[in-house]
Amino acid sequence: MNLWKRISLKEDPKTYQIKDAHLARTLRVRDFLGLGVGTIVSASIFTLPGEVAARHAGPAVMISFVLAAIVAGLVAFAYAEMAAAMPFAGSAYSWINVIFGEFFGWIAGWALLAEYFIALAFVGSGLSANFRALIAQFGWQLPNSLSNTFGTNGGVMDLVAVIVIIAVSLLISRGVSNAARVENLLVVLKVFAILLFVVVGLFAVKKANFIPFVPKYQATADGAFGGWQGIYAGVSMIFLSYIGFDSIAANSAEAVEPEKTMPRGILGSLLIAVTLFVLVSFVLIGVMPYKRYINSAEPVGFALRAIGHPGVAIVVQTIAVIGMFTALIGMTLAGSRLIYSFGRDGMLPKWVGKLDKENRPNRALAVLTIVAVVIVAFLPFAFLSQLVSAGTLISFMFVSLGIYALRQREGKDIPDPAFKMPMYPVMPILGFLASLMVFIGLSSDAKIYAGVWFLIGLVIYFVYGISHSALSKRKSKKE
Repeated sequence: MNLWKRISLKEDPKTYQIKDAHLARTLRVRDFLGLGVGTIVSASIFTLPGEVAARHAGPAVMISFVLAAIVAGLVAFAYAEMAAAMPFAGSAYSWINVIFGEFFGWIAGWALLAEYFIALAFVGSGLSANFRALIAQFGWQLPNSLSNTFGTNGGVMDLVAVIVIIAVSLLISRGVSNAARVENLLVVLKVFAILLFVVVGLFAVKKANFIPFVPKYQATADGAFGGWQGIYAGVSMIFLSYIGFDSIAANSAEAVEPEKTMPRGILGSLLIAVTLFVLVSFVLIGVMPYKRYINSAEPVGFALRAIGHPGVAIVVQTIAVIGMFTALIGMTLAGSRLIYSFGRDGMLPKWVGKLDKENRPNRALAVLTIVAVVIVAFLPFAFLSQLVSAGTLISFMFVSLGIYALRQREGKDIPDPAFKMPMYPVMPILGFLASLMVFIGLSSDAKIYAGVWFLIGLVIYFVYGISHSALSKRKSKKE
């Protein structure tokens, strides 16, 4: 068999149906809405609107959020149809394996894995920073050695980030339904904090702060500011916020009636998220000139204190810290299911794909947790944050194009799903092109890091995966 035929071997969807049948189907629409909103509306809603307005878009930051949501929405429709037709663990990795072949599935999954490793560390560090800022108001402070990553400002490890990542892992190890209940409660609490900020802030909104709505374009050290160039730069920076719906799809093998719950969970969580992002952006810009948010790590608290509500600021920041656990839960669930899928298929050592006595993928969960803890405790990673977007956008492009191949097989070897991506065949290519445009707008460093991660993935595949995969072994036996 030549190399092209080997790497384009496609997995039989019935194989995944059998392998994932042991996973308990306990998650309903409310659980997926909780996972999606909890992951999308994470630390970024309390930080990004002010930062993007100050550095790139000005008051037009709201347009950046809407445009980023439109791009994400196009892909979300593709995700919804894929998840309804193939409710397998591993989301894009498993789907592309079935649609395009093993090698392409591995590349899509490997790109997503970068998202989960780095995003877990990123949010864990953000939670730690906000927690330390909160307790500092009461005169409490951790030493630098336990507040910063190794070698940064006298740091040895970020203790708070390590503790929260391990705590979330332990919660999930006890069962996905337990984690979903905690997730749903925390999401409600976090949405309450966001709405509290919006209601209080609305009374201090000033029309003058929105003029001019789209500032005049100028080149800065941070890139484009103002004009459509600044709005576009804002979209690329913001897109990281909207990748959470992949965490829904990764758990589709544990969904009750996935053909109904998956589309509702994916599209519903995205709609709720963009509404909250626009509301927060509107109030932040309206209460204070956007330039004052430059280098502010907590613009929501800053704005509340500036308009005379320090008590409300403490309440909102406290809930925000607690609410960041929702993103950690969603990403840990999704990342562990992705690693389980790699082990299930022999792309990584098969023990990673084994379930415990309660049919839970806790070995994969342990691998994800250990790597995330190492990153967050000892390695400076802030400069890698855009790699999360880069890896996810690669998978988004695969999934968008995959709809064309999926339609040819629906009702044949793949079930005909109740939900279909609308405006076919136009919308899939729009999703691909929109994702490509956002990818092009990422920084050069992000593209270089994505390239390095891609090369590492190639080495693992050709050194280990291609000869150890379950698909390869079944093919060898037939021959």
